[in-house]
Amino acid sequence: MVHLGLGAFHRAHQAWFTAMASDAPDWGIAAFSGRRPEAADVLAAQDGLYTLIERAAEGDRARIMDPLSRAYDGADVAALAGLVANPGVSIVTLTITEVGYGASRTKLTDTLRQDRDILRARFADAHLRGDADPRTALGRLALGLEARRRADGGGITIVSCDNLPDNGGVTRDVLRMLLEPAGGAALDQFDELVGVASASVDRITPRATDADRADALRLTGYSDAAPVVTEPFADWVIANAFQAPRPDWESAGVRIVEDLEPFERRKLWMLNGAHTLLATAGRARGHETVDAAMNDSVVSGWVEQLWDDAIRHLPAELDAEEYRTRLRSRFANGRIRHLLDQIALDTETKLRMRVIPLVRAERAEGRYAEAATRAIASWVAASAAEHDAGPEGARAALATLDAELADDETYVAVLAEVVREERAAGQAAGARMVAR
Repeated sequence: MVHLGLGAFHRAHQAWFTAMASDAPDWGIAAFSGRRPEAADVLAAQDGLYTLIERAAEGDRARIMDPLSRAYDGADVAALAGLVANPGVSIVTLTITEVGYGASRTKLTDTLRQDRDILRARFADAHLRGDADPRTALGRLALGLEARRRADGGGITIVSCDNLPDNGGVTRDVLRMLLEPAGGAALDQFDELVGVASASVDRITPRATDADRADALRLTGYSDAAPVVTEPFADWVIANAFQAPRPDWESAGVRIVEDLEPFERRKLWMLNGAHTLLATAGRARGHETVDAAMNDSVVSGWVEQLWDDAIRHLPAELDAEEYRTRLRSRFANGRIRHLLDQIALDTETKLRMRVIPLVRAERAEGRYAEAATRAIASWVAASAAEHDAGPEGARAALATLDAELADDETYVAVLAEVVREERAAGQAAGARMVAR
């Protein structure tokens, strides 16, 4: 296997499931770092070994993990292309964050368009040589896929594990646009030999701290510069689009399904959407972690309201109420110090993917999605200048997320009112911080 986006979540999730599979000894993961090389450097120095600490309310459990066969700097494009071209590699997994895919599945971002120009020059060479390397994860993967095609490497499956709707479909569409300069035959072989699977992934994994590194030493007797701290819960649901061998993930609890969309919607709206609400409205009230925000009865009441709204739009067979019960317990686990600042990264993209679809579903039935609207309003209040208060400021901010909703006069008025409330809450929390 090859993985793009080496980080704590990958090591707590895809790598963990692979290590737990019945055929784990048959599989190794060559993992490439994302925006920075540090994760690969640290893990390479440890021969890919790391400590995984499962942190439950009753205590910690640690084990040394070895599913990584090698850790690479993501900028090592030659190594990535060579591995993807290797017939012995049959799976590529991705955790490149929502922004790594671009804003639209039908139009490339400026950076991806630049990568396509670089790829055009590389594809024109018999040996895929060129003066520049693609800079994005998907641009680099496209180069590897063309190298595989030319080497007759056979079928391969790409599994997207990022939190955006139809992540596999988005991945497939962007890769096809990047591969267009290789010609029609290349696109035909891509469609025939490359399976692109959507997936729903779930395991809360905060950044490790110095205290976690000390815990790893205490629990195992080994010094680890790159431990992973996570919760006991783990879930992975994958759409069946496999074109090549894969680990026996089902033996580790993975579900392979024909229709992923309901599972994806449940997770994006109920877990990720609630996280974004906590990271916006919770931070505006001075909270630093998920559990602290959930201990605020006002904030947790909004989360419950968001779950009520989401469950109305989920199939009964998903047992969303049981999922809600588990989420309450997971969010309340104070031993998992999940920082709201971490969740708040790329808030605009996350609102667009996790919150706006729920608002649209509620508006279609004449409701206002008050809790989801609270998440949007808190983001607007924190990012807009004071003179942008009022309906027009709310409309302008909303338009960056969803142009159609920005034309909904009634909804814009509701949003503007909640923005005023959130601005006041932020000012009050700031005053309390100054007083302390």
